[in-house]
Amino acid sequence: MRSVITAVFASAQAGRSAKLFKLHREWIEDGNQQRDFIYVNDTAAVMRWLIGWVKISRLFKVDTGKVRSFRNVATALFRAVGCEPNIVCLDMPATIGKRYQQFTQATIERLRQTGYDSKCVPCLK
Repeated sequence: MRSVITAVFASAQAGRSAKLFKLHREWIEDGNQQRDFIYVNDTAAVMRWLIGWVKISRLFKVDTGKVRSFRNVATALFRAVGCEPNIVCLDMPATIGKRYQQFTQATIERLRQTGYDSKCVPCLK
């Protein structure tokens, strides 16, 4: 499964429309699902830091703590390649509709409590 960023960026570069899902929720506009996007190098930095701690043995959430909507990210990606945003919202497949998460945001408080103090940078500032 491709990430939203990968799929939208490929569409923008090719001059095609980006496809996001309609939500069929009156309180969330189509394409405005929100996620906590993190730069992969920041995730790798956390992993490298954790490898040095033999005594730490627990699960950690690794994210920025800040959400962005898919529409916002898609708009930024189109502008990054010098194009006007071209976003189309399609019906969500029935196979994922009931379990689809409209919003995900992590807290890295547990990781901070272990002493990790580097800043995780949100993608696409």
